[in-house]
Amino acid sequence: MTRPEPDSRAFADTLRGCFDVVISPLFDVQVAENLPHIASDCGVIFTSINGVRAWQALGGQVHQPCFAVGEATGRAARALGFDPICAQGTAADMIPMIIRAAPTVPLVHARGRHARGGVADALVAAGIDTQAVVLYDQKAMSLNKDAISVLCGNRPVIAPLFSPRSATLFQAQAVIAAPVAVVAMSDAVAESLEQIAVQRVDIAAHPSADSMRRTVQRLLDADRWVEGREDAQ
Repeated sequence: MTRPEPDSRAFADTLRGCFDVVISPLFDVQVAENLPHIASDCGVIFTSINGVRAWQALGGQVHQPCFAVGEATGRAARALGFDPICAQGTAADMIPMIIRAAPTVPLVHARGRHARGGVADALVAAGIDTQAVVLYDQKAMSLNKDAISVLCGNRPVIAPLFSPRSATLFQAQAVIAAPVAVVAMSDAVAESLEQIAVQRVDIAAHPSADSMRRTVQRLLDADRWVEGREDAQ
């Protein structure tokens, strides 16, 4: 598991079966020191749970309308008092959804330093006043010794990757000898792996944590996904 530890642990807790959990975050979320000046009559766009958490940590107020990239991000925003309109899990879904909603106030996109999708630029091009504000950074981290050990071993390993940046960081560091199955959250995540030497790459049917869980669970339940399979990691 390569997400920050609380998210990795929560995801692993949704899985059933006999497996060991190795958590090696590939980035550390560091919230900005201050919330940039934001107009009182603006709407807010969240494209990740980390954006919602940073907004809360920096004392951001509840604004309407609120747009969330997917249901999980929407639930996090709803817990803060927002009433989010949720897209289907990607920026490509979110942009036309916001355009159709035709907001009558400026929008603020609460994002991290490393972001894809060009949400603010696309909305500005469509005539919607949108400001991107960077509320957190995602500092790259090295794979820890436990992750390196299992990747260099001979037991089967399942590696869920939730973002293109995680895939890029994983590919740059992973020296793989073990049979590894990567579960990618989207085509963009899979494409970021390029030619990494893994046994298989499975792409979740939908860019959501629940779809990722189902895909990982299918591999855990499938005894024959790798020859000589022992308990997965």
